[in-house]
Amino acid sequence: MPRPATPRPPADPPGVPARRAALRLLDAVLRRGLAIEQALDGSTQGLAPSDRGLAHAIAAEVLRRLTDLDDLIDSATRNRLPDDAKARFVLRIALVQALRLGTPPHAAISTALPLVDGGPRKLVHGVFGTLLRQNAALNDPPALPGTAYARIAGNWGERVADAAGAAIAAPPPLDLTLRGESEVEGESLLPRHVRVAAGTSIPELAGFAEGEWWVQDLAASLPARLIGARNGSGSGRALDLCAAPGGKTLQLAAAGWDVTAVDVSESRLARLHENLERTGLSAQVVTADLLKWEPGFEADAVLLDAPCSATGIFRRHPDVLHRVRPRLIAEMAELQAQLLPRAARWVRPGGLFVYATCSLEPEEGEAQIERFLAEHPDFAIDPVLPDELPDGIPVDPRGWLRTLPGMLAEQGGLDGFFMVRLMRVAA
Repeated sequence: MPRPATPRPPADPPGVPARRAALRLLDAVLRRGLAIEQALDGSTQGLAPSDRGLAHAIAAEVLRRLTDLDDLIDSATRNRLPDDAKARFVLRIALVQALRLGTPPHAAISTALPLVDGGPRKLVHGVFGTLLRQNAALNDPPALPGTAYARIAGNWGERVADAAGAAIAAPPPLDLTLRGESEVEGESLLPRHVRVAAGTSIPELAGFAEGEWWVQDLAASLPARLIGARNGSGSGRALDLCAAPGGKTLQLAAAGWDVTAVDVSESRLARLHENLERTGLSAQVVTADLLKWEPGFEADAVLLDAPCSATGIFRRHPDVLHRVRPRLIAEMAELQAQLLPRAARWVRPGGLFVYATCSLEPEEGEAQIERFLAEHPDFAIDPVLPDELPDGIPVDPRGWLRTLPGMLAEQGGLDGFFMVRLMRVAA
């Protein structure tokens, strides 16, 4: 006798699928420790692009305001909800829409309540209503998570930690690196750079289809700028290591280098292939593990944008403030210590070697280079020059560059990076 068909669960009302996807994104970040971009495809599968964008926007804004959202929720509950309680997650989603994203309160709560899935709907509805009747508001700038604030303040001082809170208050502007001439309008802080407002529609900007530029944070463009244009001597070969998603490869190719771009992630290299096709630039793209791969030649220039904790890119990826722990920082530092001397072997005598990380952690920047130079007397710092940088970014007296929260704040800020330019000299 055939089994009766299992009834399908009722379809979500309009607006709920995007909120359910936001819930999955937050769960992936806060409970499973995944990067929000890493979880995006799986969490938003089957959604229309507009709903996918809304889910990402809700989750990202919750992560920007998480500490303050939780303080509000705790102020309106007699017994504190566990950090991983679904009711807390749903309240975060409803409140951030009503208090930050301009969603009408009735729409914010009506699209959030179905996410409780048979749980304490009355509690969620009651807490939400209580807070709105009290004219609750979120702090501006938002408070950083305590562990993140302590780590930044311990490394760089409270003023920088406070600047990080201001920097995370809203999505940052978009930086474009120009291949050459372009008609795109915005603020230019360096040659071949334009900054446009956050939320600008990328495909609608002048020159997109023609490949005149690509999106790349200003700080992320500086390591390739330290290598500069091919000068005509040597083979003209450059290695871009850990190259995905490929902005630095495009910079080097546009500067005349014969580029070999290497990354372990084939999926992340897909964007590089797309941008090479769109811009008409060329590079040899290799999918490989750098701890096993060999180039078979010495390069005139090597750029190692090493895997790192990514704590410097919190403006665009606020998830790093919540998921990065000391263990991850230590693991990344150990990997960097393996990659640095290996990549250095591929630099010809007299060639340039640029090491960079998008991390605010000294263990992944300054400490790595101090140890490397102590063990490799055939390398010396080629100091960064002030005229290679936007006005307002200082060069460290030791010759390397550290960008921090608060720098260029009036112009929209920039990501946190460490970078150093080395030259291979006689030992």
